[in-house]
Amino acid sequence: MFSDYIVYVDESGDHGLKSIQEPYPVFVLSCCIFRKDEYATAVVPAFLNLKFRFFGHDMVVLHSHEIRKAHGSFKILVNAVLRQQFREALDFTLAASPMTLVAAVIDKKELVRRYAAPSSPYEIALQSCLERTFAFLQEKGQGELRTTVVVERRGAVEDGTLEQVFRRIVQGDNRWGPIRLEIVFADKKANSTGLQIADLVSHPIGRHHLDPAQPNWAYDTVATKFHRGPAGDEDEKPAGLKVFP
Repeated sequence: MFSDYIVYVDESGDHGLKSIQEPYPVFVLSCCIFRKDEYATAVVPAFLNLKFRFFGHDMVVLHSHEIRKAHGSFKILVNAVLRQQFREALDFTLAASPMTLVAAVIDKKELVRRYAAPSSPYEIALQSCLERTFAFLQEKGQGELRTTVVVERRGAVEDGTLEQVFRRIVQGDNRWGPIRLEIVFADKKANSTGLQIADLVSHPIGRHHLDPAQPNWAYDTVATKFHRGPAGDEDEKPAGLKVFP
């Protein structure tokens, strides 16, 4: 039987270690967890309405990089007034969307400094995120049910490697033992609201890690979505955020 929840996963930054790029030497993986009923009745309609308002149709795909650079469909954002209106509307829509966020930030420079033969940032981040996602599901009494984890296709080789790593983790290579998470790959052309939200929240997390003092309007909203654990932990680092090493 399936659980009441669905998980959408996306990333920010390059997970390779051979060439660590400045000014963004981090890899961020984000898992956006939604109750299916809330996702279908509240989250998706809200983002569709946002698209209709600013673009006149729902075919545009919300992509963090293109929004920041005002590229492609987002060329309209070169207009400063419209850009501010869009940012405020996007922030409001995200803030109003019921979801729980689990994320991992891998500081690649620190990783290679501390470890002679470090593991892949993607594998480290994925294991952390899946463990924390499962902890959330257990809290909700959903741990024994099947939960789908949706990721975007990147290519046959990359997808094959990711699927192997995912299955190794869920079959027992984690702090819980076997966990009932199942991976589904989405085509890059899929206009998935959940994947777009996972993309939108990832970059602000990375930027905040690199410079917490820098104004980061998007992170202020994103931070309210982190899983807080059964006891709340409002004054501590949220249970849903892992920074490594």
